Amino acid sequence: MARAATTTDAFNAVAEPRRREILDALSLGERPVNELVDLLGLAQPHVSRHLRVLREVGVVDVRDEGRQRLYRLDAQALKPIHTWVSTYEHLWAERFDLLDDVLAGLQEDTSQEGAGQ
Repeated sequence: MARAATTTDAFNAVAEPRRREILDALSLGERPVNELVDLLGLAQPHVSRHLRVLREVGVVDVRDEGRQRLYRLDAQALKPIHTWVSTYEHLWAERFDLLDDVLAGLQEDTSQEGAGQ
């Protein structure tokens, strides 16, 4: 089965690591493309291409301010990803609970060794 185009939905669009880096940068607020170029260390055409994909799926909005174009995150478009990932939250919680038990046991062992010396 052929893979869907990256512009069909947020899942495919954010599958690319550089696009996730752009989203991380935009989660802190609006930024012009030149600032994203500096942050990511990519050529401006590459950043613009990634922004275009993110705009096409609705994850990023753009507005003109004078001669600059400012990009911002539209977190609502990420909701389907959040909804899907949250179905696995119980698995993480169970594993963290198990890890807490292991760490508590190790801490108890360390305390008993210190008391025995």
